[in-house]
Amino acid sequence: MKASLWRIISILFVLQFIFPVVAIHAQSQSAIRGVITDPSGAPIAGATISATPILQSSFPSPASQIKSGADGRYKLTLLSGKYRLDIIRTDFDGIQREFSLAPGQSVEWSPRLALAVLSSSVVVTAAAEPAPAEYTTSPVDVLTQDDIAQRQEVWLGDLLATAPGAAFTRLGALGGITSFFLDGGDSDFTKILIDGAPVNQPGGAFDFSNLTTDNVEKVEIVHGASSALFGTDALTGVIQIFSPRGTTQIPELEVTAEGGNLSSEDGSARLSGLLGAFDYSNAASYYQTNGQGPNDRFRDTTLAGNYGWKFSDSDALRLSVRSISSDAGQPGQTLLEPVAVGQSADQRDFFGNLTWDFSLGDHWQQHVAGSEAYIRQTFAEPPFANVFDEYNRAGFEEQTSYLYRQSAVSFGYQYEVENGIPDGPHVRRNNQGGYVDLRNQFGPQLTVTAGVRAEDNASFGTRVVPRVGASYAFRKGGDFWGATRLLTSYGLGIKEPNFTQSFEADPCFPGNPELQPERSATFNAGVDQALATGRVHVAVNYFHNDFHDIVSFAGGPPTTTCPYGTGTFFNTDSARAYGANSSIETRVTRWLSIRGQYSYDDSRVLKAPNATDPTLTPGNRLFLRPLNSAVLIVNAAFRRINWNISGYYVGRETDSDFLGLGYTYNPGYVLWNMAATVPIRHNLSAIGRVENIFDRHYQYAIGYPALGTNFRAGVKYTWGGEGAGLF
Repeated sequence: MKASLWRIISILFVLQFIFPVVAIHAQSQSAIRGVITDPSGAPIAGATISATPILQSSFPSPASQIKSGADGRYKLTLLSGKYRLDIIRTDFDGIQREFSLAPGQSVEWSPRLALAVLSSSVVVTAAAEPAPAEYTTSPVDVLTQDDIAQRQEVWLGDLLATAPGAAFTRLGALGGITSFFLDGGDSDFTKILIDGAPVNQPGGAFDFSNLTTDNVEKVEIVHGASSALFGTDALTGVIQIFSPRGTTQIPELEVTAEGGNLSSEDGSARLSGLLGAFDYSNAASYYQTNGQGPNDRFRDTTLAGNYGWKFSDSDALRLSVRSISSDAGQPGQTLLEPVAVGQSADQRDFFGNLTWDFSLGDHWQQHVAGSEAYIRQTFAEPPFANVFDEYNRAGFEEQTSYLYRQSAVSFGYQYEVENGIPDGPHVRRNNQGGYVDLRNQFGPQLTVTAGVRAEDNASFGTRVVPRVGASYAFRKGGDFWGATRLLTSYGLGIKEPNFTQSFEADPCFPGNPELQPERSATFNAGVDQALATGRVHVAVNYFHNDFHDIVSFAGGPPTTTCPYGTGTFFNTDSARAYGANSSIETRVTRWLSIRGQYSYDDSRVLKAPNATDPTLTPGNRLFLRPLNSAVLIVNAAFRRINWNISGYYVGRETDSDFLGLGYTYNPGYVLWNMAATVPIRHNLSAIGRVENIFDRHYQYAIGYPALGTNFRAGVKYTWGGEGAGLF
């Protein structure tokens, strides 16, 4: 009896201390609640919300991490104190904010998450506003930083050569003029953007010979005419190159040093980080090689930077710059002629873009941008005088978008001033354009896009170009037969004449200021199919492209004042290309992935009254565009070593020696490359790459030999970032 009484007294004694503590604990509980939405105001389900104590409280939090519900709502119950809240969701930029919670306080925070423009599953270039890839209506291929790192690509042109529908040519080894063709179009039918800045020569192509992969995070390739959004130059598609952004509070430094045969040296460094509201990513690289023969040297120096400043979650400035300086020997068609001793090409490029993105209210988004592109080329051809080409594009853009229910309507205006000295006096062209772009979501399955642009060009006046598209999620899947998506698009494209065609000052071969724009009409229809519960992805896209009013040169007889003849330019030619791009990607195991691609491009010259070379006459396939091409890429991350093997097949293509020797086609070839990354310690890796493993003798263009077997090896060292520490 005494023992029981003592036990009751002991319990009461303990409870007199526990009850007040529990009461105090209950009274100190606070809450943070809200709704997480995307830029259009639609709720985001499955976002991870985590709270990290900044000052530790007396008691552990009942819950420090939850996920948002189907309606985007969340509620975190916490003890009073100071916390940092982080919200993370795939395909969206993460966001964080600090809170000081008083006992019993309830705080409302309902942020809007911006789409992560550098994510591989978010497409920026296909419409005026970024959208998840499943909502795009044009075929889009994305190359990522992982592709660059696994293949150890130095040159962006080599990376683009692996994209479906791509054809690629280089006049010789490294440093030769490098051209890119998309879906049967000419090399100047694809508009190239670097962080939003147009970098083609005015009315012309972009030379990829000196563009490295330094400070490149992602590349988007949009197929189909896109002049409704981007104006001139976008006849068969658009390529946009994106720079990375600093994301770590601790600065991250990555240094690479390599050497190889042909007296090749390659060194690069990148420093990135996040300092409060300021993010930065800087890169510098130097490459040089003596090449494989006389006058085959190549040197390239690149400086690049990307800097952002956030005034708030919905108000930010961003500046992107890239400066390139290169010098290349030009030995010429050494398979057919003697080496051109002393012939060279120097190039100085600068590209910059400043953007300001901010919100006005819950649904209105504003985008203001100014861009600059400067290209200066010097061609030395002893004993003749040097030839100088200098071009500048400076532009301004303002875009207003209204976002609603995962849909958007955008209104934009662009103004651009083009300057040039195409081996003659200075010329200038002022262009402007206004556009409307609509993306509308009809339920969870159907997305429709439509756009139209009125382009006012100083050379050809005003033209109106539309485009439309649709994407339909036929089935969601989830079993072996996974998600199926159908897409189709149609658009018109225009391209202004280049400066030589319009403004050439040579009295014997003058430019024609009356030239009209070259035009395209493109149609795409495709299917994306997931299989094996998402481990296999198959895509097939059919394209049909018609090209009209292509500019050609018509020559005339010699005269007393023009002993070498006369001539000028006219809109005379037409052509077409149709075919299909297909790809299959599978993750065989956790460590092994395989990607295969095949492209069929049936192109034809339809009309060419001024053709002087037999290969350019009607009935022939278009110049340097193979009927068949294929790519196979195998990547294995096994036992801490990453192996990458890539194979390329390029079929026979129409070409010419232009020397009257009778060569009219370039034989097909198969090329195999291999790269490996071997970790040595936590921050240090050995890297190596071998190109043309089997030493195949081939040429990108007749007479210009490509490199035989070449290799490089070195080390990569990373310090700081998320895994800060020396080793």
